[in-house]
Amino acid sequence: MYNIGDKIVYPMHGAGVIESIEEKEILGNKQKYYIMKMPIGDMKVMIPMTSVEEIGIRQVIDQKQAEGVIQIFQCDQTDMSSNWNKRYRENMVKIKSGNIFEVANVVKNLMCRDKEKGLSTGERKMLNSAKQILISELVLAKDMQQDEVEGLLESIFSDYQSAENV
Repeated sequence: MYNIGDKIVYPMHGAGVIESIEEKEILGNKQKYYIMKMPIGDMKVMIPMTSVEEIGIRQVIDQKQAEGVIQIFQCDQTDMSSNWNKRYRENMVKIKSGNIFEVANVVKNLMCRDKEKGLSTGERKMLNSAKQILISELVLAKDMQQDEVEGLLESIFSDYQSAENV
């Protein structure tokens, strides 16, 4: 059970803060919902309290774990299939897992792929979605602004790309 003010992650949507707990009647069914405000895009999400475990809701990572996520962007190893379909399916499974480290790997791998060979429309959409999920959690975990987190990730990635090309 979470409380108002808790920072949580909704897999496939990203991180947010529980703003309120409300009882709503939808299709004749009364249920309690967490109302989560997302830090990116000023969006609110209603999460049925009875489905929290099934959905995979979890708490936002802490500062130390956030540093571990950022370290992923400093690693030069990528593990991607060259087959587009297989790569897309594997990446989707990682994103749906709700594991921020897996999501960070998807973002890093797709950013590398984009620099090397470009991305298909589907993979570009996946990259943007995974980036938003990643950034929303890092914003809350590191208590930073969206543009600060984006800049940090871009600079680490650029530094890695520059070092690789030397």
